Amino acid sequence: MSREQSLAPLTANPLREPDLSLEPEPFDDPANYNPETPIAIDFGSSQVRAGFGDQKNPSHIFDNRIARWRDRRRNKNLTFIGNDTNLDLSVRLQAKSPYDGAIVSNWDYTEEILEYTFHHLGVNGEDGVPNPILMTENLATLQSQRQNFYQLLFECFGSSQVTFGLDSLFSFYANNDPSASGLVISSGNEDTHVIPVVEGKGVLSEAKRINWGGRQAADYLSNMLAMKYPYFPIKPTTSQFEVLYRDYCYVSEDYQADIQTILTMEELETKNIVVEAPFSELVQPEKSEEEIRLQAEKRRETGKRLQEQARQRRVEKLAQKEEEYEYYTQLQEQMKDQPKKAVLSSLQSAGFDDEQDFRKYVSGLEKTLKKAQVIDNGNEDNENETDKFDLVEIPDEQLNEDQIREKRKQRLMKANLDARIKAKEERIRKEMEEEEARLKDESWRKDDLSGWVKNKRSKLNALLKSRKDKLKIKSDMKDRKSHAAQKRMKNIATLAEENSRGGTKRSRQPATVDNDPNDTFGANDEDWLVYNDITSSAEALDQSIEEEYNVIIELERLLLEYDPNFTEEDTLDAQYDWRNSTLHLFLRGPRPHNSENINEQHQMHLNVERMRVPEVIFQPSMGGLDQAGITEIGETILLNKFGSSRRSLSEVSRRLAMNIFLTGGNVKVPGTRERVVREFTGFLPIGTDLNVTLAEDPSVDAWKGMVKLSRSETYKDTFVTRHEYEEYGADYIKEHRLGNATYL
Repeated sequence: MSREQSLAPLTANPLREPDLSLEPEPFDDPANYNPETPIAIDFGSSQVRAGFGDQKNPSHIFDNRIARWRDRRRNKNLTFIGNDTNLDLSVRLQAKSPYDGAIVSNWDYTEEILEYTFHHLGVNGEDGVPNPILMTENLATLQSQRQNFYQLLFECFGSSQVTFGLDSLFSFYANNDPSASGLVISSGNEDTHVIPVVEGKGVLSEAKRINWGGRQAADYLSNMLAMKYPYFPIKPTTSQFEVLYRDYCYVSEDYQADIQTILTMEELETKNIVVEAPFSELVQPEKSEEEIRLQAEKRRETGKRLQEQARQRRVEKLAQKEEEYEYYTQLQEQMKDQPKKAVLSSLQSAGFDDEQDFRKYVSGLEKTLKKAQVIDNGNEDNENETDKFDLVEIPDEQLNEDQIREKRKQRLMKANLDARIKAKEERIRKEMEEEEARLKDESWRKDDLSGWVKNKRSKLNALLKSRKDKLKIKSDMKDRKSHAAQKRMKNIATLAEENSRGGTKRSRQPATVDNDPNDTFGANDEDWLVYNDITSSAEALDQSIEEEYNVIIELERLLLEYDPNFTEEDTLDAQYDWRNSTLHLFLRGPRPHNSENINEQHQMHLNVERMRVPEVIFQPSMGGLDQAGITEIGETILLNKFGSSRRSLSEVSRRLAMNIFLTGGNVKVPGTRERVVREFTGFLPIGTDLNVTLAEDPSVDAWKGMVKLSRSETYKDTFVTRHEYEEYGADYIKEHRLGNATYL
């Protein structure tokens, strides 16, 4: 069993779409509606999570996207929102988000999505939505964003009061005491925030943002795989790349060490993921043995018939050319004693321009007839044909016209038969010489195995050295500064100089067939030597390399059979083993690649990308961002802020280090918490208490934090009433512990 066959095949994972909900979004029972119960809405760029404040979990979670689709049959425009866009493929492809990056850009979409949300919550207020509203917003959001939300909620939906807050602080509030301190690391769909919280209040003046989230990570993975497999048969969708990122990517605990060993056979056995795109394989129906036999017999009969037709046409054509040749030969003999004017008149009446044109045509006929004598050298089946050449030796005076034509055919066929017999004898002679050499070599091997092996190894080493030199020449020919390339350019320059030189013997040669008196290339044999050196050197070199390779393979076969010290590892192919190719391991993983296999043509291998893509939030420069990563931001906050230094931490920094809180959908990537623990342990002073906590549900805890706030005593200090909005305007903001501040 070969090494390739001993390797178990890798598991191929399907390239799939996300788990789409094909059921319409449910409606809450209007009978349970209470206009006094607050409504919490986490209006994220990826999903909307909405529900009443008396619920434990949001009752509605759907994608934040909308599609407007026209039904041409009924001549109606339809609007699909959230999970309803998954009901049809064409609708899903047209779905769009109201966000442009981290900013809401389409407020018509936003209004329809909010109306859809309230409708499914069962809100049936006469004057709109009388319930108190709690909504999330981005860190340091633009005033125009909040102003538009105020206008929608107060003027369009008639809300009584609205509270805005940061989703990351809401999530921290849901998992900690109201007066707790900690460092919040929130990585969502569009960006990543690092916010210190002191005694329950976010210190926004020290908060930092990284312009990288789950969406950018999926796009980054898409670009990397597009560069890795530029000729992949299909183009995966954005949602499929999101699934790949969510299912297979992970945060490396020690990226610098792991990236050095990821492309080894041992690591790839466990870390290489094979993803196979769907495809339709055309299966040919199996034919019975009788059908295969009949088809083969039919092909043989067709081949014989075509060969016979081709032979007949060839014989007729050559007989016609022979008649022309004899006619023009006789004409040439008759014109020897005639004056030039009569000769020219005869030639022109025969269709020739001049005597030179006539001689050229006759010479061509003669060459064609000579070439025809060996045209059928490879047709061995006709060597035993019983053709009779009884007319060949009879003079033409004793034959009539039909017999003369038949004689010409027989003479041509006899010449062909003689040429085939001669070629066969030559071939038999070569085979006998080869057989004699083989027997002599075999006898030598039996009598003196050590000497025979030494001779074969010497020949093999010489061929390997010659092959290496020729491969180097072939490589140098691609470099215009190499010796081979400069020699080729020198030959071209020499040829051009000689052709352009005037007054020489060559320039006084007669005009060529294209009537260019200056084009005399080919008049001398040296021209063709230069031409071959220019045009045919690469082809000849490739052919020579191929011939040497075949001889090397045969020598290696003999040594493998008779030399116990020569193993598979000593062969030429072993030097180019795919296991030693980093490029192969990167593209095709720890298995050999069969380019003819349709399954492997539709496969992508994820290895380096699995840990490179999530690494960007720790090293943003890898993603093209000129920003600091989570580790650098955390180090600055904990060691340089709140009265701390690298030698000693202040009490505030100690409390922050004791509660590092991770939230947001992007922190669900495996290994995030372990990496944060390792990075923060590396820069904190020895003996510092460090506790890194992952949110109970990083995606939903922001909504839970809003519900918790709506039930607390401090809720009354967070909302803006409709009266305050009408009195102070849309620029009014009420600061609280979990929201934005007026000025940072």
